[in-house]
Amino acid sequence: MRTEIRLYDTYEGKLREFVPLSGNEVDIYYCGPTVYNYVHLGNFRPTITFDLLTRFLKEEGYDVKCVSNYTDIDDKIIKESLKEGKSEKELSQFYIEAYEGCLTQLNVLPLYCHPRASEYIDEMVDLISTLMDTGYAYKGKDDIYFSVKKIPSYGQLSKQKVEDLESGKRIEVDSLKKDPLDFVLWKLTDDDGIKFDTKIGKGRPGWHTECVVMANDVFKKKMIDIHGGGFDLKFPHHENEIAQSEAFNNTRLANFWMHVGFLLTNGVKMSKSLGNSILAKDVLQRHSGNAVRLFFYQSHYRAPVNYTEESLTACDKTISRYQLCMTKGKHRLELANIDTKGNLLEEDYLSFLKALSNDLNTANALTVVDRLVKETNTLLAKKDGDLLRLRDVLTTLDRLFDVLGFFLPVESLTEEDRKKLEAYNKARAEKDYPTSDRLRPLLQEKGLL
Repeated sequence: MRTEIRLYDTYEGKLREFVPLSGNEVDIYYCGPTVYNYVHLGNFRPTITFDLLTRFLKEEGYDVKCVSNYTDIDDKIIKESLKEGKSEKELSQFYIEAYEGCLTQLNVLPLYCHPRASEYIDEMVDLISTLMDTGYAYKGKDDIYFSVKKIPSYGQLSKQKVEDLESGKRIEVDSLKKDPLDFVLWKLTDDDGIKFDTKIGKGRPGWHTECVVMANDVFKKKMIDIHGGGFDLKFPHHENEIAQSEAFNNTRLANFWMHVGFLLTNGVKMSKSLGNSILAKDVLQRHSGNAVRLFFYQSHYRAPVNYTEESLTACDKTISRYQLCMTKGKHRLELANIDTKGNLLEEDYLSFLKALSNDLNTANALTVVDRLVKETNTLLAKKDGDLLRLRDVLTTLDRLFDVLGFFLPVESLTEEDRKKLEAYNKARAEKDYPTSDRLRPLLQEKGLL
């Protein structure tokens, strides 16, 4: 029997029971990076959050399709490509490969699809053309804009009133627009950047249009189950996506909108523009992907979390403790010629799933993990420990670690390992301390002592 899942929906502003729109299928789309530079660590917090959600829903038996895009058309890419003397395609491909290297290190599941904005120009043009025909978009002097006032529900996601936005300092009045809130759908330009000659004019798409088109096209649906990203995307990006979907499909694009809290540096949001970003590739040279995942799991995904090297180092130590526990436990079973495949401890397994079913409460899920790790170490400390119980605890831990996305492989014992252990035990019995001292670090490295 499945666990009742409750997720926080930003659009409704509350926890709601999650039920897929279509039977057993779950569609997830989260906004990916604009590939003009190396990605900072904070950009991977949504990635890990939605990877965990995917793993959890799969564990619950759902058929999950998770998609994240690459924004490979953007003014930032154009600026950087001119600076580096590369084409936009060369530049974006380089940083996509760097990003995907980090995905591998973080043990992120392969996505159902990783669309690039540049592959959907025709579909974007068709959407914009339709919005113009139906009166939701218009051509200004230089660009094509979306008429925000045409959408009565605008501001629902970010919980902002249109009248407040109009008078807010964030909105820049542009004489080319009919209204200061209107946003660009298509930039009509002859500049040096990438552009496309289309039926709506020569230019390139606005950022807010890209994700709507890709989500609709990849899933072949007007409304998907879950859309999300970082907290900073709530407004204006996701608000503008919803506006276009309401105009084009008469839906809010997604049944659930999920937003992930900021990663902070000294209490300030990590951001390239603020100059306080820490690149993910650099962090992953100092710390394991498992440690980065654990660091994010220690706080709720919607809450901000402060980055410190000390926190990551502590997570590395905890992961090493998990790894040693699994290694020593499985090797103990192998030495006793006991199959390592046991039974799930149902009470612990269900407690773990129940924690994640409550809006991905990873802190509570980790308490189940730590309890089982402690029991493993207790069983290993006893010479006559219950090895069948140990097998079931390790089997359960394996399953929980897989849902959390931790990669903790254990190599099987070799014949040489067995011989070294026998030699060590013999040396200890015969008080041959030089031999036992020589063998001890070799066996400890294998987790046999």
